[in-house]
Amino acid sequence: MADYEKLEQDFNAWNAKVEKANEKYPERKKQFVTGSNAPVNRVYTPLDLRDFEYQTQLGLPGEFPYTRGVQPTMYRGRFWTMRQYAGFGTAEESNTRYKYLLEQGQTGLSVAFDLPTQIGYDSDHPLSEGEVGKVGVAIDSLADMEVLFDGIPLDKVSTSMTINAPAAVLLAMYIAVAEKQGVAPEALNGTIQNDILKEYIARGTYIFPPAPSMRLITDIFEYCSKQVPSWNTISISGYHIREAGSTAVQEVAFTLADGIAYVEAAIKAGLGVDDFAPRLSFFFNAHNDLFEEVAKFRAARRVWAHLMRDRFGAKNPKSWMLRFHTQTGGSTLTAQQPDNNIIRVTLQALAAVLGGTQSLHTNSRDEALALPTEEAVRIALRTQQIIAYESGSAETVDPLAGSYYVESLTDRIEKEVLAYIKRIDDLGGAVKAIEQGYIQQEIQDSAYAWQMDVEKGERIIVGLNKFQVRESTPKGLLRVDPEVGARQKQKLASLKAKRDASAVEKALATLRTAARGSDNLMVPILDAVRVYATLGEICGVLREEFGEYKPNVMF
Repeated sequence: MADYEKLEQDFNAWNAKVEKANEKYPERKKQFVTGSNAPVNRVYTPLDLRDFEYQTQLGLPGEFPYTRGVQPTMYRGRFWTMRQYAGFGTAEESNTRYKYLLEQGQTGLSVAFDLPTQIGYDSDHPLSEGEVGKVGVAIDSLADMEVLFDGIPLDKVSTSMTINAPAAVLLAMYIAVAEKQGVAPEALNGTIQNDILKEYIARGTYIFPPAPSMRLITDIFEYCSKQVPSWNTISISGYHIREAGSTAVQEVAFTLADGIAYVEAAIKAGLGVDDFAPRLSFFFNAHNDLFEEVAKFRAARRVWAHLMRDRFGAKNPKSWMLRFHTQTGGSTLTAQQPDNNIIRVTLQALAAVLGGTQSLHTNSRDEALALPTEEAVRIALRTQQIIAYESGSAETVDPLAGSYYVESLTDRIEKEVLAYIKRIDDLGGAVKAIEQGYIQQEIQDSAYAWQMDVEKGERIIVGLNKFQVRESTPKGLLRVDPEVGARQKQKLASLKAKRDASAVEKALATLRTAARGSDNLMVPILDAVRVYATLGEICGVLREEFGEYKPNVMF
């Protein structure tokens, strides 16, 4: 046991000497803070962990409350899934990139869809003009999905799909592609993002209002629990909340508040918590403050474990586990001196690994300028591989446990997250808090404070506001062929000409009837996909029945 009284006396005496020396040799800043502007002490000691209880706050890896990780041996058993987010242009081009990444040692696929796909429009819709294939791959129908995964065995590869409002449609297309490969749904492994609340909060690729959106999500929960049991039915996302400017605490708090809303909606829809909770997953950002990010991941696991066990009464230990994917921070990348981004991404990836992530995407050095080139994405993948095989950080579980600083940060983040969750509960939950603009305003305030610190020079961004150099125009960037939109329209016209139009019409009518009732929508959506109804046609029916979400304008 620590002798706190003696230690406090020694610390105070030491601190007095340091303060006196500081008058002659002052520290370089008056106040030191984390990446989220939380104060950082000069040194941390057992005094910062007076009430620390190992068994209740940490425990052992793979045991409640999972602070130290969700698996007993973590990366000693197998490494995290190395999953590079990719997709651009046509399905043919993206298929080529996926095969290249798999050849380079990537262990899972992660699909980026273009903006029209994300908001449920076909490539020939007027609002799609100029956006087809630009920020991801264009997927209009099952025919495109078949090309996207051509030659890729879906029973052997785990796939993550970053899609939200039309998530049910893209999941149905994936199931249908697997059927054509002879792969049963129960053999599929992967994740659909399917997180509409963060779209209302931070990103904006929503279609329907909250109530029907939550219905679609819980329909996916129910369908997959019976038909696609190894599929992660949602990836509750803090990534975009952080990209919008939140602090680390806000990222965790607002993400877990969204998670609470999804659990409540599923229970209200009649699902048993242990029937769907084991397949919930999360998606977090990793920024540059190494120790705060590690602590953030650890605190998130602990908070979620208590929420699921104590608030929702889950009995299955798998329901208590917060499993998460991490992506390094896109908003931290600079167009200035882009090679510096390799170092930033390395730090961020290391934080994710030290924090116990289950899968990881590392951003490429050129992503502040364009979609990544093959060379840039290979370096990003090699960053993960070097951390895995050469750094030693994967050799033992939770290597920073017991650090006075990291445990203190973990405890602080946990307390502040719980305070935010209580505030959101008092407002009526995440949906009400979003409708009232509370969460959006909190993020906006944090983003503004960060930007002011950068502009005042109080927060240094290397190459941006300090250590600048004269740079020439970057060369060799990836550019999407401007003709991709025209080619995609031609493919769509050809599909519509040769498919069974009466079968499509009948499937869409069945979907409309289901949307007006209470049946699970995954079944009619899957039937419509199988007869090559397009994404836009399916979402069009749902738009007509559910309406479209109109946000409150905030300034």
